Amino acid sequence: MSLSIVTLDGSTWDRFAELVERNNGIFGGCWCIGFHRDRGEPGIGHRAAKEQLVRTGEAHAALVLDADGAAQGWAQFGPTAGLGIKHRREYEKQPPPTPDWRITCIFVDKRHRGQGVARAALEGALDQISAAGGGLVEAISEVTDGRVAHGRFLFSATVELFEDLGFTRLRQVGKHAWIVHRHL
Repeated sequence: MSLSIVTLDGSTWDRFAELVERNNGIFGGCWCIGFHRDRGEPGIGHRAAKEQLVRTGEAHAALVLDADGAAQGWAQFGPTAGLGIKHRREYEKQPPPTPDWRITCIFVDKRHRGQGVARAALEGALDQISAAGGGLVEAISEVTDGRVAHGRFLFSATVELFEDLGFTRLRQVGKHAWIVHRHL
């Protein structure tokens, strides 16, 4: 499959929104807003909150397009101050070096999984982070070697994919979850 990467912004919002709507709002209507510390104006729904953050430049993602220009996945990232993490309690017991950037969510349309979309999204996010000055990049992801992992737990891709792209494991923070990092 021929893939290209674009920045999620106001000009690509409609492609992103179509992908999310095609996938029932992602994880029950999350719209990839769950990790944002600022979720927009009080009382607005997840879709409106995400759109507001995208249009004001507060939400960052590498959006993966297929040959027809339809979005098939993304990797959400951003400065650490704007994005929270999963496994916070365990994370804070021994905080790692403070990262400049965090990758929190990688999503692939269910019809296009296993076709390199997650890898393209993560590579695109790393390119965009590098273009913005780079620094220490962190993610919390799941180890899948030797086990079957349900897709709903892999919203931050796999540790193995991150390692393929130069990340190293710092420490375990959940049954299968690890902090991984890389300096760009």
